[in-house]
Amino acid sequence: MKRRTVLQMSIAMMALIAAGPALADPMADAKGVVDKYAVRVTTWDGPKESPKAQEGKTIVVLAGDLKNGGILGVTTGVEEAAAAIGWEVKVLDGAGSIGGRTAAFGQAMALKPAGIIINGFDAVEQGPAMAEAKAAGIPLVAWHAGPTIGPDEANGLFANVSTDAMEVSKAAADWAYVDAKGKPGVVIFTDSTYAIAIAKADRMKEEIEKLGGKVLEYVDTPIAETSQRMPLLTTSLLQRYGDEWTHSLAINDLYFDFMGPSLAAAGKGGADAPINVAAGDGSESAYQRIRAGQFQKVTVAEPLNLQGWQLVDELNRAFAGEKWSGYLSPLHVVTSENVEFDGGPKNTFDPDNGYRDEYKKLWGKM
Repeated sequence: MKRRTVLQMSIAMMALIAAGPALADPMADAKGVVDKYAVRVTTWDGPKESPKAQEGKTIVVLAGDLKNGGILGVTTGVEEAAAAIGWEVKVLDGAGSIGGRTAAFGQAMALKPAGIIINGFDAVEQGPAMAEAKAAGIPLVAWHAGPTIGPDEANGLFANVSTDAMEVSKAAADWAYVDAKGKPGVVIFTDSTYAIAIAKADRMKEEIEKLGGKVLEYVDTPIAETSQRMPLLTTSLLQRYGDEWTHSLAINDLYFDFMGPSLAAAGKGGADAPINVAAGDGSESAYQRIRAGQFQKVTVAEPLNLQGWQLVDELNRAFAGEKWSGYLSPLHVVTSENVEFDGGPKNTFDPDNGYRDEYKKLWGKM
């Protein structure tokens, strides 16, 4: 009997050893991630060297849809940076459709620019036009053109600029988990038109389930059609899940631009569940909702204006025949507690790290 007990203990011990160390406290881990990204960004951690300004360039920004706050914010940053470096910028709006972006790309090629910025749409979508630009020797840089950060030779990109999208997604999911006290019932909103959107949504789903939360539904609905789809979709989801739906996780703030009226019509207050949390991009409307406590509590923001400056810097490097900068811009968990101290003049995440002067110094413009 004693020998059997010893054998059983030995087997149990071996199983524990094979399983590895005990899992860390999920709540503590999630809080640690949220706290890490909620602090004020005051230190410049970008490039220390860059070629001097390549003079006399005209560039084109191909905006996926200027109604999207992230795309608009990046475009504004590009215009600001181009003025600082001494370039001319032409902005063409794809207006949220594949046909619109195809037409805009054709217009861009007709302008014969020195460089093109792909702003907020998947590079694969415009493969033939991308190949034409590459054959013409026109450098291409991008914002959110796919899941690859930095050079993307397969799609002809000198550099794809972004924060770490997987960290953005993890931070959003972790905040929802903490806010729900470990028991979130989540609806995830994404758009399969974009590879980066699916990657972000999948990461949020993985994180919620790993922590022990529940994903009620994974909703694939086009970003460009949120104004038409979200009101009825919100009502339908409320009817289906009721109080079980504690949090929404979306790959972009735009989904929440059109949920408020449906939530209010269902008797929901601005701070009631379902709590809306965006894994990007930190639009002006998102800041306004968070500040007012109306139907959104969090956005995991990107420094949109800074990223516009980075896109100009990456093009400058391409013009000079140098490598991309390697810079991964900071992300930020924006809540009602910190929304006042990190908003720039346009109510978006604008780091207080002196990036404008840093880039001007690199380009020899100060």
